[in-house]
Amino acid sequence: MSEAQATATELDPFDPSLALLTVEEAARRLRIGRTTCFRLVLAGEIESVTVGRLRRVPADAIPAYVAKLRHRPAQAA
Repeated sequence: MSEAQATATELDPFDPSLALLTVEEAARRLRIGRTTCFRLVLAGEIESVTVGRLRRVPADAIPAYVAKLRHRPAQAA
C-alpha cells in the first residue's frame, strides 16, 4: 500500500473502526453542515465527550441521534 493510500485510509471519516469522531466528521456522516452539527452538539442533541481540550462525538452517537429523530413525532410545517 502506498503512503498516499495509507493516509487516505487513516483519515476516512466513514472508517467503522473509529471510536471517536471530530464534529466535522460527524457532520459529514449526517450530511449536514458543520455549524449545524456544532449547534446540535452544544445543545446536547448529539452526544459528545471532551478529550483534553478537544470535543469528540462517539461513533455510536450518530445512529442514536438518527433513531431519536425517527421516533420524534412529525412537526407541522
